[in-house]
Amino acid sequence: MPLPAQDPADEDLALAPPPGLRALFSGMLQVALSSFGGGLSAWSQRIVVEQRRWMSNEAFITGLTVARLFPGPNQINMAIYIGTRFRGLPGALVALAGMLLVPFSLLMLVGLAYFQLHGLPAVDRVLAGVVAAAAGMALSMGFKILHTYLGDRMALLLAAVTFLALTLGHLRLVPVVLVLGPLAMAWYWPRPGTTPSGPP
Repeated sequence: MPLPAQDPADEDLALAPPPGLRALFSGMLQVALSSFGGGLSAWSQRIVVEQRRWMSNEAFITGLTVARLFPGPNQINMAIYIGTRFRGLPGALVALAGMLLVPFSLLMLVGLAYFQLHGLPAVDRVLAGVVAAAAGMALSMGFKILHTYLGDRMALLLAAVTFLALTLGHLRLVPVVLVLGPLAMAWYWPRPGTTPSGPP
């Protein structure tokens, strides 16, 4: 599914009013259905930040970081974060329902079809294409937020160390987070009389 067109001038627009419960449900449903085949984080950023203007890019990155630190699927955590940010517990429940209700029903139907057809070579080729598209969406999300950190050497160093530890060192995610997470928080913790370094 092609990404919707984006006007570069949108970055300069003011944020929209906080969404209500109905808007939260429809927004999370749009994320879930648009990202069929992968790329949830990229589609979430495109819809929440660029289309609906609910959050700034920096606020979205902060929420995504929090979502990835907690157990469970990142985008489910992100939906709960967004819902809670704007409408508290009701918002979290509505955003979660928007993210899960229709996609779960579709997943059950697709799963039934897959178990009937997975032996066909054409199905394997289609799934390989979907995996490639999902990988591309993940990369696009990384490049989209990279400019936020290009001027911050410590952020780039932390990202590089994390990448090397997980990819080349084959370390588990939990120990890496437990070591690098506190170091990053200590470095960026606001101190009296100093300007916080890194992205806001």
